Amino acid sequence: MTPFHADRRGFFSWSARGLGATALVHLLGRGTAAPATHHSAKAKRVVHISLVGGLSHVDSFDPKPVLDAKHGKSLETKEMPDIFFGQVGRLRKADWTFQKRGQSGLEVSDLFPHIAGRADDLTVVRSMFVDSANHTPALYLQTCGFQFSGFPSAGAWASYGLGSEADDLPAYVVLPDPRGLPNGGASVWSSGFLPAEHQGVLFGTGERPVRDLFPTKPVSREAEADSRDLLKRMNEKHRDRNGDDPLLAARVRSYELAAKMQLSVPAVADLSKETAETKAMYGLDDKTTAPFGTNCLLARRLLEKGVRFVQLFSGGPVAGNPRPNWDAHESVKQNHAAEAARIDKPVAGLLADLKRLGMLADTFHAIDRQMTKTRTSQ
Repeated sequence: MTPFHADRRGFFSWSARGLGATALVHLLGRGTAAPATHHSAKAKRVVHISLVGGLSHVDSFDPKPVLDAKHGKSLETKEMPDIFFGQVGRLRKADWTFQKRGQSGLEVSDLFPHIAGRADDLTVVRSMFVDSANHTPALYLQTCGFQFSGFPSAGAWASYGLGSEADDLPAYVVLPDPRGLPNGGASVWSSGFLPAEHQGVLFGTGERPVRDLFPTKPVSREAEADSRDLLKRMNEKHRDRNGDDPLLAARVRSYELAAKMQLSVPAVADLSKETAETKAMYGLDDKTTAPFGTNCLLARRLLEKGVRFVQLFSGGPVAGNPRPNWDAHESVKQNHAAEAARIDKPVAGLLADLKRLGMLADTFHAIDRQMTKTRTSQ
């Protein structure tokens, strides 16, 4: 038997790789499943649509009939609501009419006529609340579970826990509103304290949806292959000499994935092979619905290819007039009518398309917002 000799650095390098590999072989060889829960897991992928700025629940999916009777009256309460402008306004009824939809009888307002048509595919949770009246902390809470940055987003956790079913696409993809990024920017889809490879990858639209994926100057295949091979050997020598560095390893994996994405991304982003019927289902034939419809159709294609978590944002930064988001301080009716017109048909089309392809049953489809509106006017 050959004696084992190693200095301190070598020992820890061996323990990190050797013991880790041994543990992995043990886990793979056990052949036993995790204990069954009372409900078997069904969801294999997630599509999350974030309505930036705050959709009014009382105007969309949460009817409050008492507001109809008390419209224009003062709020009777002993607790002071969290307000921006120093005083509590009059009670205000919904600007849209609610109707029972589908066989389930789910009440959805006329704000979303197309989504209302998919009522039997919806589950509405009306018990959630948020402690922050400020948009950015509330957006962090919505996506990461905490009111400050630095924590992994839900998509990062999905990537960390489930990985990607595709080896040429990231597990977590972010599709922002073409009008701009939400408040907080990349920290909203951050990997936090998880390895950097689990951060959301930002996609745009067009022929090159991922920035800096291709070199600025043409490079021959031979030269590119040789440079990658050289870089790989240099990285391996550095690892053997200095041991595993989690940050460097994540960076290497990200570059390896980027190389594969040079082929996969243009293919998945090419919507030209979709039928005219499918494009119309998503509203690509209408300039109002086309921007968000394009993102919804791209989301479906990414999910089909094995991406685990796709996050779409409806609304840009909370600023401006008119506001490019759901933050309807000036006029709920005007703002929400415009924003709903952008997403109603595309979201309904995505639901219908996933169901047609047999993917809706194992796709967790979430639509939410970081906060909502009070029941009083400003």
